[in-house]
Amino acid sequence: MWEAQAILFIHGIGGAGRAWASQLASFAAAGFIPQALDLPGYGGRPPLPAMHFEGLAEDAEAFVAQQRMRRPILVGHSMGGMVVQTMLRRRPDGYAAAVLAATSPAFGNADGDFQRKFIADRLGPLDAGKRMAELAIWMVDRMLGPRPDAAARALAIEVMGDVPPETYRAAVRSLTAFDERANLTGIVIPVLCIAGEADPNAPPPVVERMARKIPGARYVCLPGVGHLTNLEAPHAFDAAILKFLGDIAAAPR
Repeated sequence: MWEAQAILFIHGIGGAGRAWASQLASFAAAGFIPQALDLPGYGGRPPLPAMHFEGLAEDAEAFVAQQRMRRPILVGHSMGGMVVQTMLRRRPDGYAAAVLAATSPAFGNADGDFQRKFIADRLGPLDAGKRMAELAIWMVDRMLGPRPDAAARALAIEVMGDVPPETYRAAVRSLTAFDERANLTGIVIPVLCIAGEADPNAPPPVVERMARKIPGARYVCLPGVGHLTNLEAPHAFDAAILKFLGDIAAAPR
């Protein structure tokens, strides 16, 4: 069923396409055709003055069309998982399956106290003159689980440190308007939701509640893992997805 199946990996707010290098290798070895997208403003693409999820989803849809990916499997991490949710609403039957990793279906009211504090915490250091390379160290160490791999930490810091400040600002602000909660029950394709046991950004209860609202969705929690699921535990992350896809292929039709 999955022979030469296309998979599109979509990164998070401090990521880039190259953060999926391990997955690109392992899924290619498993017979898939994987690709990783750089969202606007990332990976050398021109920064945007403002971001919104409809525009990000449209950009990913354009990439799918340009690469002639027929009903790809979507894998989104954190903000990338929010892009995936938006894509599933826009084109419910356009994809074969989806993986939502370390993400949530809503961020809340843009005028709320939590949202104001979130923006201040993330953008305050930049306003105070810090560089993204400095901010990346602090942010990555807050996101990692209790036993981080040194190479994974170094790559996460390098990737996030390369994000242009204007891109990071626009991405942070875009989160506060995100809300796909009302659309979860309308998802019609197989979905796997992955949480990290020690994730402070998308805690397991949040991811599990999201999975319960998606018809037929599966939920997996990776032990000892923080927010950067695919970097911290690439073998467990990939194995969870491959099992999910294998079970779909084996199911009677």
